[in-house]
Amino acid sequence: MRDDVFDLATLGTSLGLRMVMATNGTLLTEEIAQRTRDSGIKRVSISLDGATADSHDAFRQVKGAYRGSLNGIDLLKRFGIEFQINTTITKHNLEEIPSILTLAENLGAAAHHLFLLVPTGRGKNLAEQSIDAIEYEKVLHWFYDQRERSPLHLKATCAPHYYRILRQRAKADGKKVTQETHGLDAVTRGCLGGLGFCFISHVGEVQPCGYLELSAGNIRQQPFRKIWEHSELFKRLRNPDGYGGKCRLCEYRNVCGGCRARAYEATGDFMAEEPLCSYIPAAMR
Repeated sequence: MRDDVFDLATLGTSLGLRMVMATNGTLLTEEIAQRTRDSGIKRVSISLDGATADSHDAFRQVKGAYRGSLNGIDLLKRFGIEFQINTTITKHNLEEIPSILTLAENLGAAAHHLFLLVPTGRGKNLAEQSIDAIEYEKVLHWFYDQRERSPLHLKATCAPHYYRILRQRAKADGKKVTQETHGLDAVTRGCLGGLGFCFISHVGEVQPCGYLELSAGNIRQQPFRKIWEHSELFKRLRNPDGYGGKCRLCEYRNVCGGCRARAYEATGDFMAEEPLCSYIPAAMR
């Protein structure tokens, strides 16, 4: 674990930020767990992509990865550090998702975050593992149902469709979507790239997110504030009326937004319609 991780955590604490560290947990030791707690990091996310050692290790292609992650979780619990479980949904583990949620509950996690695969970067090697739009729709409806059952905080990441589904389901149940009834899901939206979130690379390139590898500018050449407020790339992302295909016609475009990185990977146009959405907008029916 690099020293700059702990330096950033200390800085974040001084600024009043809640710092979360992402890891697979396999390299955690007592010393690192102690330093993690002392640095001010409030939560550690651990990736589990299978409910058993066989399935997780097969996905990670590392024998012993599952046991290493569980050992890391044990250390976090011993040092009183809150943790969450992150799971990327693929064909490999689609049927195991309910079991992974149960595992997260039994381990004492604070949250379970589901990630929809974005086939960019290293994810390109897993492109054949992507589930289709119908399967995504089903699993996100299932995830919504767990809100009333699971004690964990549940969050769907890189799954902007979920924010449409949440509103559809709430309306069908006669519920109003408010922060009191649906927590932070009521006041956020699907794709936040360039709107409430950005990614800065190790060489200073400012991107909408880590998956959409387009530069809005470089902080070594311009102040971040200028890039954030005036970049043409960010201005386009902030205009949902500029979306292409059915995203432009969709009545949920302001709360969903589609995954701009998946659109770019599929078509070369980051404003194109979300390629893994099965919903047909009312204007097209």
